[in-house]
Amino acid sequence: MESLESELERARSLDVASLADAIETIGFECTRCGACCKSEADDPHTATVFPDEVRRLQDADGDSDSDADDDAGGGRDWRDVARPMPYGLSEGADGPEGETFEWALQTDACGDCVFYEEDDDGLGSCSVHGDRPLICETYPFSVALGGTSQPMGEAVDGEGLVRAHECEGLGREIDRADAESLAAALKTRAVRELEEAIGVRDAYEPRETGAGDVVVHDSEGAKRLDGTPVESEERT
Repeated sequence: MESLESELERARSLDVASLADAIETIGFECTRCGACCKSEADDPHTATVFPDEVRRLQDADGDSDSDADDDAGGGRDWRDVARPMPYGLSEGADGPEGETFEWALQTDACGDCVFYEEDDDGLGSCSVHGDRPLICETYPFSVALGGTSQPMGEAVDGEGLVRAHECEGLGREIDRADAESLAAALKTRAVRELEEAIGVRDAYEPRETGAGDVVVHDSEGAKRLDGTPVESEERT
């Protein structure tokens, strides 16, 4: 298995033009179906978000094309934006508890992304579109490198290192400029994901958790649910 450092070098050397070629060959146009923002088979929407992306979304103003109140954004609490990745947590008497790695976008009572909106015609939109995380910006594509994350949906197509995941917009014509923009974001995301994975690995120190206690490890260290650091004296 390649080391994370080796995969990071591969990510940094990805050729944007080649990625754009692959995206053009596969084809894509967003149909605003909203499937990538909603829960799937009763499983809550799960999209990874970096710590700095959480902070940006805390202060993001609404900028969707919907008729929703665009002044509702800004000044959000950490927990309004992000939740712990559920993997590794157990369900205790007072809710989830334990240690986990990384953050996911927060979801509503239906399991949909809290930033997802839908108009009367059923067309979806993102209320923080200009500040959306890289995993959302690059959906439905990923790169086949170890240490990078896979978005919701099974991979259904591929060209070289580019993988396409379940989406009704696949196979539609995409112009070159849009393909190149998407390819550049895809490369950036691959690099960021590997840098984050290395940071998580290097910063990780196990922490003791009690009933109803959750610790999330990201590249900045261990955090509580509200994004505040776990103090050093709490280390095991």
